[in-house]
Amino acid sequence: MHVRRVAGLVVMLGGLALAPPILAGAPDDPRLADAESWAFAIGGGHLVGDREAVGDRLGPFDLVVVDGEAVKPGEVAELQERGTAVLAYLTVGTIEKWRGWYDRVKRFRLEPWKAWKDEWFADVSKVRLRRIIARDIAPDLLGKGVDGLFLDAVDMIEVRRHRQQRAGMRKLVRELAELAHGQGDLLFAQNGFWGLREFGIREHLDGWNREDVTTRYDFGKDRYGRAPRAHRRAAMRELKRMRELGLFTTAADYTKRPRGSLYKDAIANACAVGALPYVSDLQLRARRLPDPPLACPEVE
Repeated sequence: MHVRRVAGLVVMLGGLALAPPILAGAPDDPRLADAESWAFAIGGGHLVGDREAVGDRLGPFDLVVVDGEAVKPGEVAELQERGTAVLAYLTVGTIEKWRGWYDRVKRFRLEPWKAWKDEWFADVSKVRLRRIIARDIAPDLLGKGVDGLFLDAVDMIEVRRHRQQRAGMRKLVRELAELAHGQGDLLFAQNGFWGLREFGIREHLDGWNREDVTTRYDFGKDRYGRAPRAHRRAAMRELKRMRELGLFTTAADYTKRPRGSLYKDAIANACAVGALPYVSDLQLRARRLPDPPLACPEVE
């Protein structure tokens, strides 16, 4: 467990949270039981330099999510030696053009994801795509020695036009859970609270991340801002419920700058419902890594 904390955090957050802060839930897995900080480290700059440089950069965090394709086994080992649990990021609901496996999966593309260039939603209703992910791609990532997988875009099934993907996504996550848990690894996902509950996906997860708890990015106006109150409260209820169900919970918010009331509120609201906070820019670049790591204040 890394015990570094943000100096003066208790005072800084006074009066901002909707409830007194509580520390994140602690599943039985020892890699998570004492975790007090995390980093969503999939943007540019996190894996630059040799393994010692990566360790110096990300080692202060108890849990890090790194790009599963880009990270090297030596970097994973370096972080683990420093007491950091490492999850490999893998999107299972979209197909990204820049991936090494793109040519193998591009025939399973659906419509483009308008928010991100060169990324399409994935037709996980197709058995062949699920097999490529669960039997080739995911085993290769876990083979680097990481502590588990962090799945993105599972929540695509919440969109009405993707209803035909729901059964396939449920089967894919179940197979990935069997793969990860079968070798003692963890399985996390993010977003999609309703879909995870409705289609029996949640039961396969060890942890859950909720993006945009306090903030909202307007792609049309290219502007960061505060999410409406109803949205904030709903997101916090979802995190609280996931924690009550035994999942390890984290929150990721996006702000223009690492300061100000929006930044502080994002930290406070995550802590208020037992989730570990992380606040960065939308690109999750290394230059926004907090130093020291963000952590919730101790409960008196």
